[in-house]
Amino acid sequence: MKNEKGFTLIEMMIVMLIISVLLMITIPNVAKHNSNINSKGCEAYVKMVQAQVQSYQMEKNKIPTLAELKSEGYLKDIKGCPNGQEIEIDSVGTVTAIAKAE
Repeated sequence: MKNEKGFTLIEMMIVMLIISVLLMITIPNVAKHNSNINSKGCEAYVKMVQAQVQSYQMEKNKIPTLAELKSEGYLKDIKGCPNGQEIEIDSVGTVTAIAKAE
């Protein structure tokens, strides 16, 4: 028999076991932080829309709607927050995130 070099089945199974344990530890931690990431993204989106509302107010001297912001080119797309909340502009120009009405 030739002296063949390579991994044995046991060595490969040990490596797979180690990788599986690392994945079992990592995936729940990432999933746990998903809601926190989405809420931070929503806060950032609200601040960005608020800045565009203020810019529109300075140029046009009126409070815009979301449709006006999009049609005038202030916002490319109105998709809402990453956590599923929608954006609303009140009568004084304050932007807030509200839960979707189902």
